Amino acid sequence: MNDNYIVFSVAGTSYALPSQDVAHVEMIEEVTRVPNAPHVVDGVVFSRGEVLPAVSLRARFGFERVPYDSRTRLLVVRPSGRLIGLVADAAREFVTIPPASIRPPHEGLAGLSGRYLRGIAAIGDRMIVVLDLDAIFDADDPAEAASSGLTLQPSQESR
Repeated sequence: MNDNYIVFSVAGTSYALPSQDVAHVEMIEEVTRVPNAPHVVDGVVFSRGEVLPAVSLRARFGFERVPYDSRTRLLVVRPSGRLIGLVADAAREFVTIPPASIRPPHEGLAGLSGRYLRGIAAIGDRMIVVLDLDAIFDADDPAEAASSGLTLQPSQESR
């Protein structure tokens, strides 16, 4: 497995995704709100010729939303072959994390927040939460999946 990660922050905590999960990172120019969007979707953005949903990691993780600033970044990811933008407070670090430095999440984190975690890495004196990208968009509870709108199954429209 690749040891290279993109490190970003959300609500004062450092998170990481494997670099192969991140297509690119960019500043957020403009988010267009869309009606009836799930609560975790800030709207849509135009990125490199594509219109992508902008998913607030703050909202997805249960933190209070804050206004975007010059450090806010969009991490464009491709879970299950679909491009999605993740909105993070900041992102500008590329690090190597040895697999032995990543510990499984504690049993006490087995609930909703814990299922997003691949593990916790201790790098020097800092802790970095390593995320499982697919789990951010999956929901164990079908009711939650329907309300979040983030299931990655193609929608079936009846005509």
